[in-house]
Amino acid sequence: MTVKAFVLVEAGVEKSKEVVEALEKVKGVKSVDAVTGPYDFIVVVEEADVNSIESVVTKGIHSVAGISRTITCIAIKLT
Repeated sequence: MTVKAFVLVEAGVEKSKEVVEALEKVKGVKSVDAVTGPYDFIVVVEEADVNSIESVVTKGIHSVAGISRTITCIAIKLT
């Protein structure tokens, strides 16, 4: 089973291009989309389990220069 997370990312002023380019190279990141509102991007992460999602976020996404804040939302299926 694949676990999906939506990571809301706030980037520093004039850092958007560099942040997007770096995020697209992070293993586990499936897409990076610019959005309006308090956050600049929504990053979709897919991995095998929640622990792997945590690793992508803390070791991959948080290591990107220019990111000032994130919120991670794990997707769940309601059946």
